[in-house]
Amino acid sequence: MDDTGINRRGFATASLATGFALAVLPVSAQTIITDADDLDAGMVQVPVAGGATMAAYRAVPKRTGKGGHHPVVLVVQEIFGLHEHIRDLCRRLAKSGYYAIAPDLYFRQGDATKVPDIPTLIRDIVSKVSDAQVMADLDATVAHLKTDNRADTRRMAITGFCWGGRIVWLYSAHNPDLKAGAAWYGRLVGNTDADHPKNPIDLVDQLNAPVLGLYGAKDEGIPVASVDQMRTALAKGDKAADASKLMVFPESGHGFNADYRPSYNPVDAKIAWKQMLEWFKKHGVPYLPHT
Repeated sequence: MDDTGINRRGFATASLATGFALAVLPVSAQTIITDADDLDAGMVQVPVAGGATMAAYRAVPKRTGKGGHHPVVLVVQEIFGLHEHIRDLCRRLAKSGYYAIAPDLYFRQGDATKVPDIPTLIRDIVSKVSDAQVMADLDATVAHLKTDNRADTRRMAITGFCWGGRIVWLYSAHNPDLKAGAAWYGRLVGNTDADHPKNPIDLVDQLNAPVLGLYGAKDEGIPVASVDQMRTALAKGDKAADASKLMVFPESGHGFNADYRPSYNPVDAKIAWKQMLEWFKKHGVPYLPHT
């Protein structure tokens, strides 16, 4: 176990691929696998609008937190859906004392993990997931957490990756109960449509919680120029916007925390993860340091 509390083991590609989205195969041999020792980890069902239920992956420490409660981190999936990497991130957060939960935000449109290529995934699933639906389903997730006395939603943060990084900014402008956000390489500007009417840069004056943005200078889809645009907009915003922070890692591209893909930069990923934990702590969602 390293000093982040994460176990690393080598696996044959065939066994390592279990639980990952088809569109991300083959999976790298350097993939991090975090065990569920001392955790209550697994799938749960979250009631949502219309009488449906949404699957979510939850990981929470078995040990007792302050007053029996654990600070909450909402984890928003990548474009590839709720696959093994996202579940592993929940376990990593739980190892640091958080009640981490990742809802399947594509569940109405289909199972993204079974789609074999990215163009089909975007056309058939991702493009049909509206921002309004995502906000409502995250609200439903928070409502579900309030029924579990282990979750302290008064100390709540959100993090997300890729597709989910953009959602972090949107939900930070949507939910007044959030204390902090951490957006990993989420799009900041771009085209809009009826289902996606606003970009994060359009919402800086509506942020309820300060957001830490983590970006790679070599990201071909999110140019540094757009990060600079966002930085300028945040500086002109209100208190939460002004308290937000953008970090750009010069040697990283998109997906630099995705240890199952070639884009992974272990040095920058470790630094960024620590920055996220400290950011949450600074804004009232503390973690438990590993010893």
